[in-house]
Amino acid sequence: MRIGILLPGFSSDEHDLAIPVQHHLVRALAQQHDVRVLALRYPHRRASYTIGAARVMALGAAQGRGASRLLLWAEALYRLAGMHRAQPFDVLHAMWADECGLLAGWAGRLLGVPAVVSVAGGELVGFDDIAYGLQRGALGRWTVRRALKGAHVVIAACTYTRRLLAPFALPDVRILPLGVDTAHFCPDETPRLPGHLLHVASLVGVKDQATLLRALARLPQEVTLDIVGTGPEEGRLRALADTLGVSRRVQFVGAVAHHNLPPYYRRAALHVLSSRHEGLGMVTLEAAACGLASVSTAVGLLPDWPELGVWVPVGDDAALAAAIAGLLADDTRRAALGESALRLARARFGVETTASALTALYAALQKV
Repeated sequence: MRIGILLPGFSSDEHDLAIPVQHHLVRALAQQHDVRVLALRYPHRRASYTIGAARVMALGAAQGRGASRLLLWAEALYRLAGMHRAQPFDVLHAMWADECGLLAGWAGRLLGVPAVVSVAGGELVGFDDIAYGLQRGALGRWTVRRALKGAHVVIAACTYTRRLLAPFALPDVRILPLGVDTAHFCPDETPRLPGHLLHVASLVGVKDQATLLRALARLPQEVTLDIVGTGPEEGRLRALADTLGVSRRVQFVGAVAHHNLPPYYRRAALHVLSSRHEGLGMVTLEAAACGLASVSTAVGLLPDWPELGVWVPVGDDAALAAAIAGLLADDTRRAALGESALRLARARFGVETTASALTALYAALQKV
């Protein structure tokens, strides 16, 4: 099949995994199909190149807004039409229900091609206190609604996201999570450090590391935490750690390249996700593929799959601390969850499984 994929950004080369999960998925799909990627805003340059067997066209729009946004949309439609004339698409798939989804729907109608739109991030929420989510403004709400309404099929990664889609009354919503590279994220013989927690995320408001630090302050002194990631909230979080008296128990590791993450998962006793919102929570699957159980807030994928770990209400540091303490005190249950998470990741959440499921969906749309 000839598949067109629309993304806000994509890897600029084989070493720059701008969005790792999308990089691996595109490579997997391109092993069996003709895959062409249109990257709207990143890389920050105009370029045509290949990633694996996939062909990529980058428009390099960066953060352009206003009139620049309209020019970008017009060029994207023009480029898609040109690609289609050269080699007709069988399906267009936007990996976000934002301007990518809007353009996929428009192009699909113009070209007579079915459009698939995945909900990937903050499209369905709006948190004014942390300036997060596309539901905060009229343009964002309009863009998301038109993206969803223009799709033949909308993909949610989990039940949590499907619930957020309910007000849109869409005719065809499928649950299909993205997959993890289980060849790279896998266990080894590294011993796990007792009482050692791991958190992997950008340091931004929606990840709510403040609740995580408050939970840590409720736990025994021997419990330690690695926070892997960078972001604008780092200064505030360091100050909060000092105020809570946990700064000596927290290591702000900073940025770690995606291919260097597995050792962190392999030596931790538990993975913790404290987010206010997740479309999926890929870190939960990365942890699972390394045989590591998670404690998560009730967002994203984990509440659908108790094999992955346990979940608690959003923003409840007492509940988060209690869940962590319970698993740290029960070696047998924690080990069993790690094993069940690993089995599930390998059986259901490999990137090849996702590619196969998408291939089946695309093929079914050809018959409609």
